[in-house]
Amino acid sequence: MLLADAIIHLHDSETRAWHQRIPDTDQAGLRPVDPAADWLALVTCQHRANFDLWHFEDDARAPGASDSELAGVKRRVDRTNQRRNDLAEEMDRVLLGWLKVRGLPNAAAELNSESPGLMIDRLSILALKIYHTREEAERTDAPDGHIERNRERLAILVEQRADLAGCLDALWRETLKGTRQFKLYRQLKMYNDPTLNPSIYRNPGSQTAC
Repeated sequence: MLLADAIIHLHDSETRAWHQRIPDTDQAGLRPVDPAADWLALVTCQHRANFDLWHFEDDARAPGASDSELAGVKRRVDRTNQRRNDLAEEMDRVLLGWLKVRGLPNAAAELNSESPGLMIDRLSILALKIYHTREEAERTDAPDGHIERNRERLAILVEQRADLAGCLDALWRETLKGTRQFKLYRQLKMYNDPTLNPSIYRNPGSQTAC
């Protein structure tokens, strides 16, 4: 059900493919997912949210962006970050549902502080960092020292991802053995909810949250 190597391979292959054809909208390339039937499709959708978020945030840093453009980017960032978190939670729900029919997790087992969904989200971000750092390490027009610096950064990122992947596999292995458990940790974001964000409900005539 859960293999870190398969997730890393998927993250890397999709990152390469999407960069060859960055779409005009954050919804492009996504399709309805039945997570119970297609676990890796759910992982792909969650990674896509991080991919979109990365590039929207780049848009916000572009020199010369107007105030109206920045406002539009901010709304896209908020909407996409909400989707990112929702999908991370959905990954945990699917895993816990798969475990439940097998009498797991063991409620008496030691509790892990981080869930698989949150760890996969971190692996997704590392995949993006690795892709872009590798780009910088291979630039032919880079200033002196740039390539060496980014090669060092790349080695660190690759090591960090390998460490995290090992921790994810260990958590899943121990969960299946009944010696460790994890829970669904809800993010409970407030900023996109018009009933919880005072900046929205105190200004009913303003732009509603995405």
